[in-house]
Amino acid sequence: MSRDPLPSSQALVPQPSRRWALVLALPLVTGLIFSVAFKGPGNPGQAADSIPQNLPPAPELDGGVAWLNTDQPIHLKDLRGKVVLLDFWTYCCINCLHTLPDLAKLEEKYPNQLVIIGVHSGKFDEEHNSDNIRKAILRYQISHPVVNDAQMKIWDAYGVSSWPTLCLIDPEGHYLGQAHGEGNFDLLDRAIGRVIDIARKNGTLNEKPIRFDLARYHERGDGALYFPGKVLADAASGRLFIADSTHHRIVITDLEGKKIAIAGTGLPGAVNGPFPKAQFNDPQGLALDGDTLYVADRRNHLIRALDLKAQTVRTVAGTGEQERENRDQGGPALKTGLNSPWDLCLHGRTLYIAMAGHHQVWTLNLAGDMLAPFAGNGVENIVDGPLSSASFAQPSGLTTDGTNLYVADSEVSGIRSLPLNGQGEVKTIVGMGLFKFGDVDGVGDQVRLQHPLGVAFQAGKLYVADTYNSKIKVIDPDKRSCTALAASASGAQAQPLFREPGGLSAAGDHLYVADTNAHRIRVVDLKTLKVVTLPLEGVSAPASFVKSK
Repeated sequence: MSRDPLPSSQALVPQPSRRWALVLALPLVTGLIFSVAFKGPGNPGQAADSIPQNLPPAPELDGGVAWLNTDQPIHLKDLRGKVVLLDFWTYCCINCLHTLPDLAKLEEKYPNQLVIIGVHSGKFDEEHNSDNIRKAILRYQISHPVVNDAQMKIWDAYGVSSWPTLCLIDPEGHYLGQAHGEGNFDLLDRAIGRVIDIARKNGTLNEKPIRFDLARYHERGDGALYFPGKVLADAASGRLFIADSTHHRIVITDLEGKKIAIAGTGLPGAVNGPFPKAQFNDPQGLALDGDTLYVADRRNHLIRALDLKAQTVRTVAGTGEQERENRDQGGPALKTGLNSPWDLCLHGRTLYIAMAGHHQVWTLNLAGDMLAPFAGNGVENIVDGPLSSASFAQPSGLTTDGTNLYVADSEVSGIRSLPLNGQGEVKTIVGMGLFKFGDVDGVGDQVRLQHPLGVAFQAGKLYVADTYNSKIKVIDPDKRSCTALAASASGAQAQPLFREPGGLSAAGDHLYVADTNAHRIRVVDLKTLKVVTLPLEGVSAPASFVKSK
């Protein structure tokens, strides 16, 4: 996601900084350090034996307001001898989330030679809060230090202009260049491997292990739920389905919270079969069709189906690999790749998919097992119009009134609508743009939300999980009016009412809320507007979380 206009190339090259110049280094780094084969200019058939001289020093990591996932601030001078990779990210950003598995693979491959440091330069106001960043570190199981660059000082020092950006520093503290966007694992792997080889040969590599004081050593996720992302309440069957996202499982209870079943071991994976042996990876959106529950298995890039009678899990869409390129062509469900499906909505025999990674809405025809793009051109923006040319920005929540599909369009802090029959146009109910956000009630263009992730239709109203405002908003889709839900709680449950709620679902006069950062399900009585925490009976943490240290 660009903060300023960027060239389209993802080549790993230095960028001019606002505070110090890299102009002289540009041809050297481009030609020597990050060419695919890492070949020297004088003898293109052989690898370079040394890193170019006179490269600029990497700026120190000064200006952060807090350090997380470590017990002390980190200075680059203390990391001499290590290859250092800086990850400029913001936890709202789907491209940043897609980069995290690549970073984990690099950390595993180079455990004693590479140090990764996350530089969290938050987009949204809510993302400047260090405790919220700490929770994102836990939620996404990040294993390296992170500095809260709330004032964008480190961002400015490195001349960064988009999320994510990866900056490489050699063991002697020289700045080598940066890569923009996701999907750069091979490029980074080659560059890091070659720098390690050169530094080892030159005697400048320090291969002693470094251990950081990670947040997960202190908060293990050993409660009943751990960052539940979505919830689905079904009044007809009296069941509640919870995407217990960071426990990598689906919890099924009755509407009073009594356990019925749990699908998933608690370990991340993509295993089909009986509930106790099945595995998911950051499951999110849910949709119910009789005794079949569909699950958006977000980090696996799959749609899974739970047979609630047989208590088995199978895969119904996706290949298990992230599809970055194909935004235009559908195909057989099990042969077509997905890109971070975040929510689901069922209407008839069509399953609508909020494809957050493609900035689109897709459909799965359950009768024919075919996937197809339904709305959105794949460009991250807020543009109304015909379905194929309209733009979304990380759609993350879906609901329907039977005629229209409503979309929580998170990165433009908007709520959008489009006809289920595909014959009309995408329209914006509230929302103004990628950097137009806040907490303002009102009508139409006056309204400001902050990264909403969930939306539920009930009795002519849209209930919105205004995630980064930690509120529930009520929107009249015809009038385009928006007001905060005037809910309240008493005693120990009073404040805060919600902590970054990610999803919600209505059943009768009750609204069930996945209160993500509080690890709980909240229930709002829509008549009295009283809020309580749903007690979960018989639900405990997976063994892997209880034992983790």
